Amino acid sequence: MNLTAYPLKSSTSLMVFEFTSVGPKGSIIKLVKYTKLNDNGLYNLAFGDKVNEKGDINDSIISNNADSELVLATVVRTLYIFTNTYPNVCVYASGSTKSRTRLYRIGITKYLPAIKRDFYLFGWKDSILEHFKENEPYEAFLITRKKLSL
Repeated sequence: MNLTAYPLKSSTSLMVFEFTSVGPKGSIIKLVKYTKLNDNGLYNLAFGDKVNEKGDINDSIISNNADSELVLATVVRTLYIFTNTYPNVCVYASGSTKSRTRLYRIGITKYLPAIKRDFYLFGWKDSILEHFKENEPYEAFLITRKKLSL
């Protein structure tokens, strides 16, 4: 997917990414972290404002920096980088609130054809994992990279 995104800095492991949101509220440093959840290749995607030099994230702050689409495109870019480096992983993601999860679903839906070209996408709802469907009130998402062809 070829989206305009903010420039990224990353850890050498490509599991932590940093970028700066720029808008009417100023410059806000954002972090995206991929954390291993189990030995079966499941990782959590955490995203939010960087709150200190240790790299802690606050995922409940509402920045309102008028760049939400650019921010989400940047998070998606990290997903491509992460899954290019770790192609056999599954990434779990959910918002810190129901409304944030809904916003993520809206963003996913907007780019669904492009996402489906490169990823398998699932929604989690009522303890059931299913192929992602538009307008479903999912609690979380699971995404894995389709095999890259040479």
